[in-house]
Amino acid sequence: MKHFQHFKKDISGISLPEKFTFPFYYQPHLLAKIATEELQAYLENQTDFEHNFGLTAADKELAIGKMFGVLVVKNKHNKLGYIAAFSGKLADKSLPIKFVPPIFNMRTEGSFYIKGEKEIEKLGEEIETLKSDTIYLSLKISVKKIKQNIEENLAFQRKKMKTAKQQRKIRKRNAEAELNQKEFEIFKTSLIQESFNQQFFYKELVAYYEHKIEKSNQQFLNFENRISELKKRRKEISANLQNTLFGKYQFLNQQKEQRGLLAIFDNPEIKPPAGAGDCSAPKLLQYAFQNDLTPICMAEFWWGISPNSEIRKHQNFYPACQGRCKPILHHMLAGIDMDENLLLENLGEKQELKIVYEDDAIIIVNKPPEFLSVPGKEIKDSVYTRMKKEYPLATGPIIVHRLDMSTSGILVLTKTKEANKIVQSQFINRTVKKRYIALLDGNLSEEIGIINLPLRLDVDDRPRQLVDFTHGKNAKTQWKVIERKNNQTRVHFFPITGRTHQLRIHAAHKDGLNAPIVGDDLYGKKQNRLHLHAEFIELLHPTTNKVISFTVDADF
Repeated sequence: MKHFQHFKKDISGISLPEKFTFPFYYQPHLLAKIATEELQAYLENQTDFEHNFGLTAADKELAIGKMFGVLVVKNKHNKLGYIAAFSGKLADKSLPIKFVPPIFNMRTEGSFYIKGEKEIEKLGEEIETLKSDTIYLSLKISVKKIKQNIEENLAFQRKKMKTAKQQRKIRKRNAEAELNQKEFEIFKTSLIQESFNQQFFYKELVAYYEHKIEKSNQQFLNFENRISELKKRRKEISANLQNTLFGKYQFLNQQKEQRGLLAIFDNPEIKPPAGAGDCSAPKLLQYAFQNDLTPICMAEFWWGISPNSEIRKHQNFYPACQGRCKPILHHMLAGIDMDENLLLENLGEKQELKIVYEDDAIIIVNKPPEFLSVPGKEIKDSVYTRMKKEYPLATGPIIVHRLDMSTSGILVLTKTKEANKIVQSQFINRTVKKRYIALLDGNLSEEIGIINLPLRLDVDDRPRQLVDFTHGKNAKTQWKVIERKNNQTRVHFFPITGRTHQLRIHAAHKDGLNAPIVGDDLYGKKQNRLHLHAEFIELLHPTTNKVISFTVDADF
């Protein structure tokens, strides 16, 4: 079996995991770590393929990092080894023997996909040729100019008609005072006829202009119709090509049950996301099931430069993505005994919710880490549910603002609807002063600064956020260094806006501080907790209107 790789390192003393890796939230098993180390050593020195990962300063242009994965397996002879895969395709489009093949290789010579791509490309070239034709461009300008002149003339006529109508009202009023009844009726009839004549003239003018546009527009429309036909044809071919491609992606599970992409993403109104089935995890499991290999554990890691929008650190482990992989892996891992989903574990269940301050209007609590501000889909225990139970007579929403589940620190609650409205308005108007303390993984070279990176939800991998300068919401953070020690930097964060995961993204992103918060299981490396704490808040009291402030020290 050419893709099965034996461990170079002696693994005889390592116990096998009791269950398979839960792919969406895990700490890699020692066997998966060893397999990863061996694969990374290969990537450091390989000459089998060419791909610019951007790992040197000279390689930054057109560089792209990539997700790799390893699956520790047991073969028919009860021998342990591992297989490896990469997500997507390599720059040189090669399939090195080191890696398992794709679920479906759309780029084999003469394949329907390549033929379809060439047809789409040919249609695209024909469209661009028509759009750049000098006659077409000249007609486009001419028609636009004619339409503009016509619209100006018609607008002028409408203005004249409006003025004439106003004058007729004045003339009618004057005539009613000056003429007898018979003369006034005759005069009024003449005004009606005058109005009719002007409306008739305007309609005739519109018809004349429409004929003029149609006559001058015909040659231009011939171009437009041809371009539209080609675009429609291209869209049809693209859709058919995509649907055919979806049908080629068939996924196995341990029971050799096969399901296609369209069946897995069972929603006729929503197509499977781009790249579904091309990630490393489905490739690894498909090869294992095809070749009767028993999956033991797995891990995926990033190799190379991070994308501009996401946060990916070189050599860091990452879970499988939610949007593309979760539905596929749900089928592929059916019947396999897996580790528990720790995301559903209520880590704050036994933690005490400490009250820092309380009066008739507000409550200040110190939220522990890994504890929800409001109930989630699976975990209901939260600051809200506990405080609602503790204060059953409290009116209004109680919750004014939130902290991420993993973030600890000060949370402001209200007892009355009126107090909630007043305090909430302060948060909306950004008059509340907040300070967070965080421990970052790395040494910052500067002392202070402001980060301005707009954010939006990664709809293909919730709850992760993306940096997006086109569709993202404004997100701004001020920061200041407190201390540097043991290759870590303690900082104060002063959030100017309050977006989801703002401080975590601004710390970890390569265009932010490029130093993830210690213990960040989404954007850095998991530890016992996320080292981010809301330590200070200042606001106006909702009933006394006096400035109040609270400080709660972090426990790290």
